[in-house]
Amino acid sequence: MSVGASLFDHARDCLAAASPEDKVAATHAAADAFRIGGFAIDADAPAPRPIAMPGRPPRPRLVHPRELPRRGFGSDEGRAAFIHAIAHIEFNAIDLGWDAVYRFRGMPAQYYADWVMVADDEARHFTMLRTRLQAMGFDYGDFGAHNGLWEMAEKTAHDVLARMALVPRVLEARGLDVTPGMIVKLRALGDHATADILEVILREEIAHVAAGSRWFRWCCEREGIDPEPRFRALLVEYARAVLHGPFNVDARSAAGFSENELAALVQISG
Repeated sequence: MSVGASLFDHARDCLAAASPEDKVAATHAAADAFRIGGFAIDADAPAPRPIAMPGRPPRPRLVHPRELPRRGFGSDEGRAAFIHAIAHIEFNAIDLGWDAVYRFRGMPAQYYADWVMVADDEARHFTMLRTRLQAMGFDYGDFGAHNGLWEMAEKTAHDVLARMALVPRVLEARGLDVTPGMIVKLRALGDHATADILEVILREEIAHVAAGSRWFRWCCEREGIDPEPRFRALLVEYARAVLHGPFNVDARSAAGFSENELAALVQISG
């Protein structure tokens, strides 16, 4: 970790890291260095280079979501496939945090601090889930996965306002809706180890979605835009196909959703 180097350089390095071990280690090291002022936010940094795809391991094999088999929780393999799916989301979320740092320049210092924190949390979540998989006799890469999170990152690469609206507040917020039910099912099956991990992730993901809400509204204020109509318009343009209720109203409210935004989610998803 180069003392005095640009945050953007380190964000790019974390994005490029291919193996899970390298990406997690680079993320934690960069976040730790950033927190103690080990490197700067370079206001004169050149424009970001295009990122076609962040570094990924050869496995899991990426397929269309329709190609992923449905598995119940009744077997160890079924629960492992579920844990693997969540681990894959968290692995992608590491890259999404760093991409929010790397791709969007000229934002306030707190914006970068927030997304470095998010990337660091997501790396920890991924490690927790991977360790649980390994305890069950499986590992990350043993099941197929899809690339929907990164595809939305590419669609919103041109506009930080759209990114904040759609990745944290739509795709990642989906976890706020479904995780409580998954915890109940896992505890009913006696899998308290996995349920405990999901409890931690659910609690911390509220703060991550809240960061998206905060910076979405900041971007709207900067551009003189009313946030609620713009959020609805972005949902219609980009996210109609990926909206699924029911929605966790309490968690989403804690994460910065207004009553009108929650109503828009319900209406458009219906």
